[in-house]
Amino acid sequence: MGTEGVYPPFSYHEGNKLTGYDVEYFDAVARRLGVEVTYVETPWDSIFAALDSGRIDLVANQVTKNPERSARYELSTPYVTTRGVVVVRDDDTSVNALDDLKGKSSAQNITSSWAKVASRAGAEVVGVESMDKAADLVTQGRVDALVNDELAVRNFLSTHPDSGLRIAVTTDDESQSVFAAKKGSGIMPEVDRTIAEMEADGTAQRIYDTYFGVEAQAPSTWTVIKQNIGPMVSSVLTATLPLTAISFVLGLALALVLALARLSTNRLLEWPAAIFVSVFRGTPLLVQLFIVFFGLPQLGVRLGPWPSAVLAFSLNVAAYAAEIIRSAILSVPKGQWEAASTIGMNRALALRRVILPQAARVAVPPLSNTLISLVKDTSLASGILVTEMFRRAQIAAAPSGAFLELYGVAAAIYWIICFVLGVVQTRLETRLGRFVAQ
Repeated sequence: MGTEGVYPPFSYHEGNKLTGYDVEYFDAVARRLGVEVTYVETPWDSIFAALDSGRIDLVANQVTKNPERSARYELSTPYVTTRGVVVVRDDDTSVNALDDLKGKSSAQNITSSWAKVASRAGAEVVGVESMDKAADLVTQGRVDALVNDELAVRNFLSTHPDSGLRIAVTTDDESQSVFAAKKGSGIMPEVDRTIAEMEADGTAQRIYDTYFGVEAQAPSTWTVIKQNIGPMVSSVLTATLPLTAISFVLGLALALVLALARLSTNRLLEWPAAIFVSVFRGTPLLVQLFIVFFGLPQLGVRLGPWPSAVLAFSLNVAAYAAEIIRSAILSVPKGQWEAASTIGMNRALALRRVILPQAARVAVPPLSNTLISLVKDTSLASGILVTEMFRRAQIAAAPSGAFLELYGVAAAIYWIICFVLGVVQTRLETRLGRFVAQ
């Protein structure tokens, strides 16, 4: 089951636990169906790509029923109905009707139904990942408004009383939220039957009252940090560092092969290596991740989140590191090759025993920079369902609004990791340079 995990009160975290109206509602559905549910957290703008590629079976994330989705997916009967609202700053009196958004900017998930509502009203849609970030942009005055689900907005305003935001307009559009699956899944008739049972016996109303019957209270910022610092550090040890280490080692091995191919006089080796380096240095890493994870399944190659991340990161590292290693080898004086040849070494032996040890000293600083960049780039893996450290910070910040504090903690953790790597780099440089004349 795909869900955002950063959209309170429908899908969010309390400490390390995923909860919310949509999560609890479908848990009840699953119990009645006798099936086990695994929740896969992914940004909204990637959630239908994950469904289309078979990464998930269903979506439970306040999916609004509309003709486009009805034509493309199997949709359940609505399990909650609400309306849309326009949110502006307290001091903004210029928006009193939906049409007043014309010419103004509105922060939206660009693939959401609410983005279409704002666009039809004439607003300039500014793309954001989630509603909490949209609200933050409105508070800061960077955009004029946001349009979103009334229940989600009222929950946000009750937990963020100092946000400086208010509901200016309630739209006439009714939003019917449904579960979504791929065409031909065959699961929706059973889901629909269960929804009807839950409506009839009062289970659905009890779940609704749990989340919307009382005003929510936001915990203090310090409480939020204490609740989430453990999971963030844990994700460093279980995701960020292993992902970095595996990808760097594999990328470095491939980089050496590419560097030697680039130095070869054989065009059949040199040209493919040059094209590889050009492609992977010339395209964004995030695009490479999405191609591997969401694109390759269309060709019959389906890798899990971790293998996809390792593959994309390794190939990206290889492209950059290959040029570093190539330039380091070229920096070794030609006389070293000649000296090795005069004592009977062939080219392969001279490369291994004479050239590469000298090139390593030159390559260590730029390769260390590549490694440090990779540590930070692992944050992009959240886009393909890998829950690494920065994703944990986003999950914690969504319901609390403690962006500065939690993102600051994440930045501090990244800095500590990179500082330690910098110390290791300095020691390695000293060791490799101990026989170099000063």
